[in-house]
Amino acid sequence: MPLRGRRFIARLITAILLLAVAVAGVWLERATLLRGAADLWVVSDAVARSDVVAVLGGGLEVRPFAAAELYKKGLATKVIISQVAEERLTKILAIPGHSELNRMLLLKLGVPEDAIGMFGKENRSTRDEADALRDWADQHGVSRIIVPIEIFAARRVRWIFNREFAGSSVHLEIPSFEPPDYTRAEWWKTREGMIAFQNEIVKYLYYRLNY
Repeated sequence: MPLRGRRFIARLITAILLLAVAVAGVWLERATLLRGAADLWVVSDAVARSDVVAVLGGGLEVRPFAAAELYKKGLATKVIISQVAEERLTKILAIPGHSELNRMLLLKLGVPEDAIGMFGKENRSTRDEADALRDWADQHGVSRIIVPIEIFAARRVRWIFNREFAGSSVHLEIPSFEPPDYTRAEWWKTREGMIAFQNEIVKYLYYRLNY
C-alpha cells in the first residue's frame, strides 16, 4: 500500500478512536449533562402571601396538592380552579369531570368549601386560562396570584401568563413542584420524565413562535 494510503488509514483510525472516546465521555457524564439541562430549563418563583392560588387544568397529581399546601401555610385565603372544557363522556355518564375532581381533591386535602372557587368557562388551553384568570382578577380586584405548576411546564406557563397579564397591576408568582413520577435530579430515568421534558420544549417553542 502506498505511503499516502497508509497515512489516510492511520488518520481515519485516529479520528474514529477520538470520536469513540468523546462518545464514551458523554455517556459516562450523561447524568451531569442531563441534570444540568433540567437546571437550565426549570424556573420557579419565590412565593409570598397572595390573595389567591389558581389551579390550572391538568396535573391532578401535582397542582391541587401544591395549592392545598400553599393554602394551609397561610399563603392565600382562596383557591380557584380552572373551569375546563369537559369531555362528552363526562356529561353523558354524569361522572365528575376534571374541574370537579380538582375541587374534590382540595376538599379532601383540607381546603374548606367556602374557600374554593372557579374561574373561566370551557378553558381549552393555557392561553385560555391566562385570559380567564386576568378577567377574574379584574372582576375581583386582587393584586397577587400564585399559580403552582410542574417543574418542566413552569417556563412555558410563566411566559404565557406574563404575556397575557402585561400592563396589569396583578403580581404573578409561578412556583414549580416535582410530580410524583419523576424528579428534577433524575428525570431521564423514567418514561414520564422523558416525555414531560420533550413535550414541554415543543409546547414552549410552539407558543413562542405562534404568539
